[in-house]
This record gives sequence, structure tokens and C-alpha cells, in this order.
Amino acid sequence: MVEKIETVLELSCTPQQFFNVWKNEAHQIPNHTPTNIHAVHCHDGDWETVGSLKVWKCTIGGKSEMFKEQIEVDEEQMKVCLVGVEGDVMESYKVFKPTYYLAPKGEGCLATCVIEYEKMNDSVPPPDKYMEFMIIVTQEIADGLAPKK
Repeated sequence: MVEKIETVLELSCTPQQFFNVWKNEAHQIPNHTPTNIHAVHCHDGDWETVGSLKVWKCTIGGKSEMFKEQIEVDEEQMKVCLVGVEGDVMESYKVFKPTYYLAPKGEGCLATCVIEYEKMNDSVPPPDKYMEFMIIVTQEIADGLAPKK
């Protein structure tokens, strides 16, 4: 059974800035949050083509992890989804899909952060540590993209 957890964050960058960094400039993300995301590389495809596979090297809860994903984007709805295909998280979850829904708010935006997941078995906990990671990374990326005052 697929479940989900979500939270809403108020960000200082515009929805388009945040959307564009994920859609077209994912190779820049480690620069915004170097203590959390150490590297990303294209495994198959390129940086801008939807469906390309990217491999991320991260530290989550003090542990080094690898995450291979295939990006899905919806420009009309300002939605970015990273569909998990391999990596440490896939040892615990059959389905793992972190998704951003972006909407303008004042000079910044609201980011609804959702993780859809299906546990391998009942002893697997909800992916709370991954949501904490998503929140920190989201805020650091947004801070790096926001206009300096």
C-alpha cells in the first residue's frame, strides 16, 4: 500500500527559480547544500531531459547513501518528482517518490514536499529521516537561489 507524508515550506526564492534548478541545473544542487549532497552525476541521459537517470551521493542521518532517480516534471503544475529506481532507500521501500509542488507566495513561494512510499514490510518505519533531509536540502537550495538583500 502506497502511503505519503508531506509538509509545506515557505521559501525565499521564486517557484520558477526552484523548479529550474531541479529541471535544468541539478548539477548545481551540491553547491547549495554541500554538507548534505556531496555529488550528483548523470547515469543515463543528460541534465535537462525528463527521464534521464541521476545518481546522488548524500549524507542522511549521519550515514552516506546513494540514490538513483528518474525525474518527472510538470511545468504547468510546477511539479518536480524524483522517482527512486535504486539506492540505499530502495532496500526499505518498494516505492519512493519525493515530490515538490511549487506555488507563488509574495516574493517567494510555497513548496509542498511530499514523499510517496511503500514499505518492503511492516517493520520498516515511515521515511521521516528522508523528510527531514528533504526539508533541510530544500531550505538550503532556496536560500542559495534567493535574491541577496
